Amino acid sequence: MSEIINITVKLFAAYQEAYGVSELKWQFPQDTPVKAVCDRAIAEHPELSQWQDVTRFGINFNFVAPHTLLQDGDEVVLIPPVSGG
Repeated sequence: MSEIINITVKLFAAYQEAYGVSELKWQFPQDTPVKAVCDRAIAEHPELSQWQDVTRFGINFNFVAPHTLLQDGDEVVLIPPVSGG
């Protein structure tokens, strides 16, 4: 039986607009890659799929690769492209 880990997901831009909140508390099985956070968000809000291939991932204030494994207590950030001005 795999362990369950708890993470905090910080939402910005399109992700925050879709959920209407700036932070979520989610649980995943141990050995889940950070990309699964984005996959779950898109499953819950399919309109976010346009951002799937361009979203960057951060764990605990560091940019990480999509295959980086989550750890219990991690703070995950989904960062879609942001238009500046």
